[in-house]
Amino acid sequence: MGRGKIVIRRIDNSTSRQVTFSKRRSGLLKKAKELAILCDADVGLIIFSSTGRLYDFANTSMRSVIERYNKVREEPHPLANPISEVKYWQSEAANLRQQLQNLQANHRHLMGEDLSGLNVKDLQNLENQLEIGLKGVRMRKDHVLIDEIKELNRQGNLIHQENLELYQKVYGTRNATREDSNSFINNSLRIREDPNEPFCLQLCQPQQVNHETPPGATIGLQLQ
Repeated sequence: MGRGKIVIRRIDNSTSRQVTFSKRRSGLLKKAKELAILCDADVGLIIFSSTGRLYDFANTSMRSVIERYNKVREEPHPLANPISEVKYWQSEAANLRQQLQNLQANHRHLMGEDLSGLNVKDLQNLENQLEIGLKGVRMRKDHVLIDEIKELNRQGNLIHQENLELYQKVYGTRNATREDSNSFINNSLRIREDPNEPFCLQLCQPQQVNHETPPGATIGLQLQ
């Protein structure tokens, strides 16, 4: 046999009323916690007993829940009347179109177009906006150029280091074969003795004696 329907009215017996309050309060707090966890909802629950004792629950903080509640209460409620709602959205669309037109006009002014309707004060404000924007663009350009110069210097240092390593290899090879290729080095390959000085490869003409090209003279390769 099922339970009978409970009549919802004030319990006259104080003891029974207190027991019922304790049980229902615990169940209500439990349901509030489950609602916050299962549905990812912001829940705030405040209970005052008949004796004035406070019981509350908030899954975030009670202050934030109350502030959010007050903020929502201050906002205008959605229009229930369909005709009024249509008028409201038509007004919003008109406002958005006006804002778009203002932005397009401002863009044309910044491009130097449609300036005939501006007075001296408007032109002065437009000039100030352009100067501020130009200053920002120049600062950004200088920053980019500085970064590029730093990168080029870094690459130049790497190339210089590679030249030093190449010099050491060539210098060591020349010492190992000095006796066998001394004549070729003197005529075609000249290496500076300072290993810290960067060098590069370039073509050079052989020296001529008495303005006549000696037999077998060719274009040599010189390291600098």
